[in-house]
Amino acid sequence: MEEHTWSTVLGLSGMLMLAVLMLPAAKRLNFPHTVLLAVAGIIMGLLEALAEGGRVYLISDFLQALHSLEITADMVLFVFLPALVFEAALALDVRRLLDDLGSILFLAVIGLLISTAVVGISLHTVSGVSLVVCLMLGAIVSATDPVAVVAIFKDVGAPKRLAILVEGESLFNDATAIVVFIILSGMVLETAAPSVLGGIGEFLRVFLGGVAVGLGLALVFVRIIRDLQKMPMVGRTLTISLAYLSFVVGEHYLHVSGVMAVVTAALVMGSRGRTVVAPHDWHNLHNMWEQLGFWANSIIFILVGLSVPKIMAGFGDREMSWLICLLIAAFAARAVIIFGLMPLLSRFNLAHAVSAAFKTVMFWGGLRGAVSLALALLVIENDAFAPEVRSFVGVLVTGFVLFTLFINAPTIGFVISFFKLDQLSATDTAVRDRALTLSLAQIGENIDEVAKEQDAADGVREQLTSEYRHRSQVAQRKVDSLRDLHPNDWILIGLGTVSAQERESYSEQFEAGFLRPEIYRIVTKQIDDISDDLKANGVTGYFDASQEALDFGWQFRLAMRLHRRFGLAGLLSKRVAERFETLTATKLALHEIDHKGIEKVLPLVGARAGAELHKIVQERLAATQRALNGLRLQYPEYAELLQMRYLERGALQLEANSYHQMLADAVTNSEKNYPTLIQNISDMLFIEKPFNYLRILLQ
Repeated sequence: MEEHTWSTVLGLSGMLMLAVLMLPAAKRLNFPHTVLLAVAGIIMGLLEALAEGGRVYLISDFLQALHSLEITADMVLFVFLPALVFEAALALDVRRLLDDLGSILFLAVIGLLISTAVVGISLHTVSGVSLVVCLMLGAIVSATDPVAVVAIFKDVGAPKRLAILVEGESLFNDATAIVVFIILSGMVLETAAPSVLGGIGEFLRVFLGGVAVGLGLALVFVRIIRDLQKMPMVGRTLTISLAYLSFVVGEHYLHVSGVMAVVTAALVMGSRGRTVVAPHDWHNLHNMWEQLGFWANSIIFILVGLSVPKIMAGFGDREMSWLICLLIAAFAARAVIIFGLMPLLSRFNLAHAVSAAFKTVMFWGGLRGAVSLALALLVIENDAFAPEVRSFVGVLVTGFVLFTLFINAPTIGFVISFFKLDQLSATDTAVRDRALTLSLAQIGENIDEVAKEQDAADGVREQLTSEYRHRSQVAQRKVDSLRDLHPNDWILIGLGTVSAQERESYSEQFEAGFLRPEIYRIVTKQIDDISDDLKANGVTGYFDASQEALDFGWQFRLAMRLHRRFGLAGLLSKRVAERFETLTATKLALHEIDHKGIEKVLPLVGARAGAELHKIVQERLAATQRALNGLRLQYPEYAELLQMRYLERGALQLEANSYHQMLADAVTNSEKNYPTLIQNISDMLFIEKPFNYLRILLQ
């Protein structure tokens, strides 16, 4: 037992060290990191004789420790997959995902079923193996790997929408593949009777059941994290529990899709969790999950590489012909789905149109990895399957995964570059070059001041400052050469920056305790809508979305009707309170932007665009003030209470900042001296006091 323990520690620590050292190698070689990890695993798998011989001290022990860490299906499914899927889904922008949900679900469900059928029928025709077995193999190889794709897209700087499409497809695709595999494997083992209607019903039960499990658990965990938001370490730990509990409860106890449970839980946490966790704590949580994802990704690809020599030991000419058939069928099916069927969705307004460049990258970027190998291992490790079935599935799946890793993965960057998807637009280029010009000029001035303070020689000072002056002039000439950039484009650039400032202001208000989580959700959704309309329709879209944010929504109108007709005051008091807080938060954000934010943007966009930005922001500020004045006239007492709450919150924050500064300056040198009064006051200053008062007034 003792020897096994230290051997396991040696193997895991050695793998992590190897994975980290592969990162700079991958960047220098301009090669995908995951592929290098698989190569390293294969090489170490071929060195099994050295591990058994024990000729080289420590190295042979390390190789032997790696070989003792044999990868199993349960290890992939219950240890690595929840972490990989949760990390990938947590980083997804849910709003952007919903924009392309039609295309994503089509690819993940209908596309996978079509691919399964094409691959299964083709292999059955060529190999003569049972059709159900070939369909099961088709489902296995149709599961794309989000982790490998995400890593490559980050390296090449793929567009955000393209990343959302491919990542979203991969996440939902994995869940579909596992469900279809379970149904078909039951038919192969004759534990389930073949039935089309029964298969569809079972698929819906497992798929939607996983969504329900993930949604239910996520909402419970979000509520707990919200109540414990002053303990960020607890919140981070609970997200780990959520990822694994979702998978285990769904997969093991309720026999529904564990992957869909994890995906749903991560999406809910990513959307609602941001509004119950302070922004800096959310950033730390996201970094933690990136670290966990890196560890899981690194270990699994090395272990996969280690298992390749054993699985492919029986690979011959017959298997090569089957593999060629599999590759042709799989890529042909994907081409038909993406280039032939996806355009029909946009034609019938069922999904947004996808450009030819995006479709080409999606076609070539369907890499296979952890899920495909896990499903193959479920077959290989199960003695209930016939030996020829285990060999057939193991060899072909491994060969197909290796092809996508060593052929598709290294070349996806060239495909993206060919379509110039990794290049900046003229507007983005102008912003970059002008920002670079300003930065270099400022750096040159700072260096000159530092050199004078340090009494540096005039020649040294002049050499450094002239170098930065030259680089600034070169960048300025690039900006001046952009003749196709209209002056109004700088206004759009400025509005985009101002929208980002507004969102940041809401985050600061929320973190300081001025905004409840519900209000923070409302105002962030509003600014997201404004930003989206700005990108789609320019300044007109910005104004339209801003006005829509000020209008009374259907919920407010419904609450007013219920109050007038039935005397029900609860819903209306809630809506009025939300409107008061929303308008107040918007007013504070716009006031700050008008007085300080635009000044920061002026050097970037120029005086003309800056003057227009002031005009636009002041118009929004005036409209917000008019809406707020209307509510104040109708509910003056409540307005005073709410204003008092904001002032109390501000005083509390100033007091907290003062104590924090004293602690940082060592004026008070122990946390024991830090007063607990702040926490007590903070617990008392919720919105319930003015909210309840408003409810009494309405009744």
